[in-house]
Amino acid sequence: MGTIRLNNIRVFAYHGCLIEEGKIGSDYRVDLEIKTDLRKSAETDDLHDTVDYVHLNKIVTEEMAEKAKLLEHVAHRIIVRIFKELPQVSRIKVGVSKLNPPIGGDVESVTIEMEEFRN
Repeated sequence: MGTIRLNNIRVFAYHGCLIEEGKIGSDYRVDLEIKTDLRKSAETDDLHDTVDYVHLNKIVTEEMAEKAKLLEHVAHRIIVRIFKELPQVSRIKVGVSKLNPPIGGDVESVTIEMEEFRN
């Protein structure tokens, strides 16, 4: 078993419950960690024998581009899509952070984190 991490994926998106958030948008950070078997790719040195992190990044950026009220909803969509498109992934941990959230205080970010295992 092995781990692949994509750290600090930066995107601009339009998530939130406030009408203004859907109009002006905000900066977000996504951290993704997946578990998969890396033994074969370690031997073969072949991209086809591993999980391509370009594919993972594409899933994250495409799902972040679709509006949602809740960060939990976006994270869930990312998880569902990774499991659907990449059958070799056995576990996913994703954190979605809204940077400088409009919550009436000096807060750097708000983060939700979800973790799922393949059934």
